[in-house]
Amino acid sequence: MSRIGNRVLNVPAGVTVETDGNIVTVKGPKGELSTEINKNITVKVEGTELTVSRKSDEFKNFHGTANANINNMIKGVTDGFEKKLETVGVGYRFDVQGKKLKVTAGYSHPVMLDIPEGLTCECPSNTELIIKGIDKQLVGEFAANVRKIRKPEPYKGKGIRYQDEHIIRKVGKKAA
Repeated sequence: MSRIGNRVLNVPAGVTVETDGNIVTVKGPKGELSTEINKNITVKVEGTELTVSRKSDEFKNFHGTANANINNMIKGVTDGFEKKLETVGVGYRFDVQGKKLKVTAGYSHPVMLDIPEGLTCECPSNTELIIKGIDKQLVGEFAANVRKIRKPEPYKGKGIRYQDEHIIRKVGKKAA
């Protein structure tokens, strides 16, 4: 029995959920998102409550996933999602230039990344980056790609990390 799949989702005021076959579209104050779900999963909207059900037990894995994805779409169009990154290291910095992100991370050249459509990036300081958007998957993927440029290393802790990430430090060589 899928506990997440059976949960009833509340649709806030100002948000509309429409189903067209196996495509679910969520519209809200921040924008519009749509996703395709398995054809054996049904979505019912009754007033401000949304339920997801399945035809048989062999579709349990799609049941919980569909419920979680619809819940993330509802949260995205109302509040949005954000990821915060920070750099640790001498000369490591972020710089937003229009629709490009310039990352200086200890290489001989700065790394330039295109900011995907639907995301916004802010730099409160040159060592902090905030990625905002309504699509949770897109925000997380872009944040992971930025972090991948220079992952934090365990000896000095230098690199690009999430703001709440804890890096397990190692002890280096000791003099005899």
